[in-house]
Amino acid sequence: MSQRTRAGLLALCLLAVLWGTAVFVPLPYVTYRPGPTVDILAEVDGEETVQVTGHKAYYDDGELRMTTVYVSTPEERVGLAELLQAYFDPDDAVWPRSAVYAPEETDESNDRESAGAMVSSQDTAVAAALTELGEKITPIVDIVDITPGMPADGKLEVRDVLVSVGGTAITSTQDVVDAIDGSPRGEPVAFVVRRGKKELTVQVTPRTVDGDYRVGFSPGVGFDFPYRVSVSIPDSIGGPSAGLMISLSVFDTLTPGSLTDGADIAGTGTITPSGKVGPIGGIQQKIAAARDAGAELFFVPADNCDGIGGVDTGDMRLARATTMHRAVETLADWVADHDAPLPSCKDTAS
Repeated sequence: MSQRTRAGLLALCLLAVLWGTAVFVPLPYVTYRPGPTVDILAEVDGEETVQVTGHKAYYDDGELRMTTVYVSTPEERVGLAELLQAYFDPDDAVWPRSAVYAPEETDESNDRESAGAMVSSQDTAVAAALTELGEKITPIVDIVDITPGMPADGKLEVRDVLVSVGGTAITSTQDVVDAIDGSPRGEPVAFVVRRGKKELTVQVTPRTVDGDYRVGFSPGVGFDFPYRVSVSIPDSIGGPSAGLMISLSVFDTLTPGSLTDGADIAGTGTITPSGKVGPIGGIQQKIAAARDAGAELFFVPADNCDGIGGVDTGDMRLARATTMHRAVETLADWVADHDAPLPSCKDTAS
């Protein structure tokens, strides 16, 4: 065998090793794919997704769909083949891992954060709907997430309303942090919480973790409502991006008639208690998911308008969403005339 032949074979072997490494070794990227849509006005196992106690509920025809995205998880091994498939699929996307997840983020921490964000966003979405209806709501501080294995686990519960901590009345999330940090080390701290209609006192002893004195829960801003409204979203779905669609669904349930006139409407967007719509991630994948589900109209947060270029909407119309109030008006205009002018991403005014 000549030297040139041996060199050629060696080069082929090295090339095969490089290709094998590229195909099978995980790469620092994350893929986005269209996920399922969830009709918040639907019944699940014979029960309405939106449940109301203390106020008349109106369950009519029509669909208001929240949209989701399949995102590769922090610990998922994403290889070259999967990245290439996502890159060339017009409905998928590829992002650097560093743009999506913190370096130390794990599947468990991401799941907990997403679940906590969903709890907070549901309460905020209900607040936005009731604000649109002119109802009075009162801010509170409640528990949105509990860390397994920490002192709060098994003693406090998600959605417990924090009345006082160690004798300090709670009016903000910072009050909770300050009260725990200021408590005597190694001694139980009295947490007075409202759980449902009962007020309980729970003794929890904080633990020092990485130099911080911790109980193991995340406080969030919630609300006292004049009547009870709950929304049953599957546990597998997290994050705050369904805020607008939850608000519209609650508003529709609390008002006579169908907000959609029986049509299939989808959308996305975070929301504030006053009803301002905010941006989300994966806008193109969510539009594709709604299109494939047969939605006729899709609400795009105004701050996401720059990210929808080139997306295939099929026969589905897009409407720019800035506030809950404007979204309700837009739906009324569209119901009256499907060809009516609607706020669009080409508009500059809100």
